[in-house]
Parts: sequence; C-alpha cells; structure tokens
Amino acid sequence: MTSLIEFKLFAPYNQGAALIGSFSNWKEIPMEKGKDGFFRTKVELKDGSYHYKFRVQSQSWFLEPDQWVDIVDPYATDIDNSTQNGIVQIKDGEKIVDTYVWKHDDKPLPPDHALVIYEMHIADFSGGEPDRYVRGKYKDVIDKLDYLCDLGINAIELMPVKEYPGDYSWGYNPRYFFATESSYGTTAELKSLIDECHARGIRVLMDGIYNHSEASSPLTQIDHDYWYHHSPRDPDNNWGPEFNYEHYDENYQCYPARWFMGDVVRYWVREYHLDGIRYDAARQIANYDFMHWITQEAKKTAGAKPFINIAEHIPETTSITNIDGPMDSCWHDSFRACIVEHICGDTFDLERLKDALDCKRQGFMGATNVVNYLTNHDHNHVMAELADREIFDEAAFKRRKLGAVLVMSAVGIPMLWMGEEFGEYKYKTIEPAKIEWSLLGNELNQDLFNYIKGLINLRKNNHALYTENIDFFYENADDRVLAFCRWNGEGSRIVVVANFSDNFLGEYQIPNFPANGTWHEWTYDYDTEVNEDTLITDLGEYEAKIFVWH
Repeated sequence: MTSLIEFKLFAPYNQGAALIGSFSNWKEIPMEKGKDGFFRTKVELKDGSYHYKFRVQSQSWFLEPDQWVDIVDPYATDIDNSTQNGIVQIKDGEKIVDTYVWKHDDKPLPPDHALVIYEMHIADFSGGEPDRYVRGKYKDVIDKLDYLCDLGINAIELMPVKEYPGDYSWGYNPRYFFATESSYGTTAELKSLIDECHARGIRVLMDGIYNHSEASSPLTQIDHDYWYHHSPRDPDNNWGPEFNYEHYDENYQCYPARWFMGDVVRYWVREYHLDGIRYDAARQIANYDFMHWITQEAKKTAGAKPFINIAEHIPETTSITNIDGPMDSCWHDSFRACIVEHICGDTFDLERLKDALDCKRQGFMGATNVVNYLTNHDHNHVMAELADREIFDEAAFKRRKLGAVLVMSAVGIPMLWMGEEFGEYKYKTIEPAKIEWSLLGNELNQDLFNYIKGLINLRKNNHALYTENIDFFYENADDRVLAFCRWNGEGSRIVVVANFSDNFLGEYQIPNFPANGTWHEWTYDYDTEVNEDTLITDLGEYEAKIFVWH
C-alpha cells in the first residue's frame, strides 16, 4: 500500500526548489511555490525509511546568484551522518519520528524549588568503561540512573543533543535543529532515557542553542540573511551564524527566525517530553521580546507539568529573571567565582561571600531565580582548581566538602557538574574526556560522594533550604568565620558555621545563636546544647558545620 506524502520547504524569496531522494533514485521531483512562501510536492511512498534532500536556488550572499545547492530539510527529524541526508520514516501512511510508546508520563515530578540538577555530557558521562575512548550513549546513561538516584539528584541537564557535524562535540555547534545526535543513539533511545528518568521522579532539562547555528546549517544555504544577521555583532563571542530575531518580513507577516525557533522548541518539548530548557548564550541573543515569547511557548507546550526556563547569561543579570524578565532562573556564575576563590584561600571578603550565598542581596527576587554551582562544563573541576594552588589529598577533599555545603545551603537551586560528586580532577578540554569512575574505588573519593549524597538528602528533608530566608547572624573577618541561619514557616531551621581559615578553632564561641536548646550537628552526627544564645564548638580548618534544629 502506498500513500501520498507531502514534502514542503519554506523558501519565500528563492526562485526554484526540487525534492531528491532514494525514492526517486535521486532524480529531481519539481516543487511548486504557493502564496504562503512554501514549496510543496507529494510523493507516493510505501511504509519504510527513505533518504532525501532538497535542491534549491540559493539566495545566500556567499554563493553565486540563484546557484543550485543541495540541502537537508531544516525540519528533518533524523540524519544519516555518513551521507548527510535527511531520513523520513513512513508508517501507516504518515510521517513519524519513531514508534516509541511513553510509559511514565503519569509519575509526579519535583517542583522547581526542590531541584538538585546534575549537568552531563552524554559522550563523556559513561559507557564502555574502562576504555576512556569509547563514547557514551543514551542507553549508558540509563544504566547509571540508579547511581544518580542513590546520589539523590532529581533533575539532569543534558548538554546539547541536536545533530552536530562529526561524532564528537560538546554540541554547541548544532547543524540540524530537529534531529538528535546520531552518535548517541536513536530518537527512541533518547525518549527511553527521558522516560526512565521520569519513572524515577527525575526531571530532564535540555541545553538549547538558540543564539546561533553551525555554519553549514540548512537555513544558511537557503537565504542566509533572511534568518541570520549578516555578520557577527560581537566578533569576540561568535560561535557561528547568529539568528536575527529582529528581522520582520512584511510580505509574510512573520519574524522568520522566531517562527523557526518556535517550531524547534515546541517540537522538542512535545516530542521528547522535556521538563525544562537551559538557554545557551542568552546575553548574545540579546532580545527579551523573543525570549519572553519562546519561554511562554515552551511552557504552553509542556502543559500542566512543572517546566523551568534557565538562562546562561554571563555575567548574570537580575533583569532576565525578575518580574519583567523572560526566564525563571539563570546560572549564578558570580557564586562559582566567589566560592571557588574562598575555598582555595585566594581571598576573604565577607560582603562578597554574603552576596554569593544570598542572591537577594544582588537584586534577585527568590530562591528559584539562580542556579548555584562550583563548576560546569565551561570551567575546570574544583579539584583541578585546588591542584593549581598545590592543595592535594585530604586538604583538597576537606575544602571541596566546604564548597559542597555552601552550594547546598545557599539561596537558590544547586547544580553539580558530572563527576564532581566524587572528586573528578580533570582540566576543562573540548577533547573527549570520560569521567574517571574508577576514582570511586578510593576512600577519599567515596567519602566525598557519601558526604554530597548526605547533603542532598539533608536539603530534601529540611525545607528551610528551599526558601529565600537567610540571616548572617555572625561574622568575624579576623578569624575568617561566617555563620548563617536558613528557616521556613513550618519550624525547619538550619545553621551553617563556616571556617575559611587554615587555623583549627577550638572551643569557638558563636554568640547571637538563633535559639537556645538542643541542636543536631549533621556533619559529625551529635547533639549539642546552646545556652545563653551562644554556641561553643570546634571548627576545623576550611570546615563547615551544620546545625539542625530539633
């Protein structure tokens, strides 16, 4: 049985277009342009899988006028990497992406304020151990989900998985915006990963690149300046042709780049059941109108379930998340810079520390407006930062634990970069760099894992840490000690006392303690009495203690 299948291409100012494919022995099938700017044709096809491309007379300035070029369908949902052909699947007379059936859409997922995010790169996360040169796939992440559940994270943020050139990349050079990266597995395997995350109550956030595309992306070949700025606006921060969200086409009454990206975002949220998007290079997108619109489109498509829009805007700005801002949250890079410098012993600045730990002091409005981290894919692992300052072994792990306490107890949503939970030590590289799972066999690394697992558990069970309430009730610049209280309206109270010095402080007195009575010290698991509003405790060098109100 054959069915008439329509192929269409939006190319409003191009003179001619044709369809070529395995179904025509790559002979041209003419396409006709309608008043809506679409070229269309229909082909009789049996159920199956076919390779295809469009041949179009380009309007791009870097080609000869009306030069014929072969391009992949900008809306192709699958790519054959070796031939760079689009793939279309026909089943029961309809175009489909795959036949995956979702199983766990009914499972409850955590709200934004309860998130603990784990950022990962599919190829470098896991798979093929102990061979560090074997690239990871979606199915390898599924094999590690029980590990992530044990750690306690409840959201994973995938570095970009749209199809990029070649077989290894961080993904910030997307060529095809509707297709998944084929070296990681099939579309159905990506859906299976997301479904398995949902089964465990883990939300899946996707890193989206909406600022630019890779130079050979199909839209660049059709009519470059219709979708993109002619040249980079900020040459020092340019990663490829930049989408022009200001350009309005009077004839077709549309913003072409916004239209395309709206289709992209709605497709990913609908087809892959995403629970959030991280918007790469939001400062370079530099168009709040577009960002307002695209974040609302994402949320409308997601429906009733929780969905978060997070900006990467470096340096961060409160305007992107506050009342009139387009995003729910943004990466809090000043937190990273401040805390890493403090645990490395480079500096001690109480006001900067307080600004980092309480984002409201910087003008943010609440606890879900920032995502706090000590590192991410763009920076060295914390252990590498410590090693640069010749801090190794137990001293390094001690400081890394202090950093972990601050990430988990600051106002905001905490995030871990893969491997940080057990002390991965590699330097940032764009070369393949699998994380060293064998480190978990070492006592210090396993101890750090258990410590961070415990902190995540503490956060989930003490909702004082979900609020924006924070009170810095004791500070001593000479001793390099800072103490703060977090609380909520239901009686949950936590005090963190942090020593940022190389000195052991025995029998240290903290006056003005929030309450007299019995407090439980979480780090060493003992009860202590506070009398006359004063806590007396020992503080190790570069150590934090956590007191939980009984």
